[in-house]
Amino acid sequence: MIRITPTITIDESELRFEFVRSSGPGGQNVNKVATAVQLRFDALHSPSLPDDVRIRLVRLAGRRLTSEGVLVITARRHRTQQKNREDAVERLIDLVRKAAVAPKKRRKTKPTVVSKEHRLEGKRRKSKIKRMRRRVAAADE
Repeated sequence: MIRITPTITIDESELRFEFVRSSGPGGQNVNKVATAVQLRFDALHSPSLPDDVRIRLVRLAGRRLTSEGVLVITARRHRTQQKNREDAVERLIDLVRKAAVAPKKRRKTKPTVVSKEHRLEGKRRKSKIKRMRRRVAAADE
């Protein structure tokens, strides 16, 4: 079990790891060893996630989510499978933790009388400056 928050845990059997060849520098090692990891987690059908967290996770995942609702995280920062695997799991945990935080409700507020006055005074000042920049009308002779 992977503990995300005190109330959310994900069973390791829900995670699928696929090892692929990594791109980038590394010489022959890159061509021979599949060190990059693709972690797949079915976020849409996971019994471990509460509905509200699932909805936020889908929104946060963006392009990392397939059309079937599977979250794909690719880790290739390190040179070993084990470190890349740990990195992918950490990134999944971070993503689910962010999704677990409920956004604060916005409370409507009204601008104060003083702030309205400041705003209007600023508008008056700016208007006066622009008025002064205008071309002076020709004086009637």
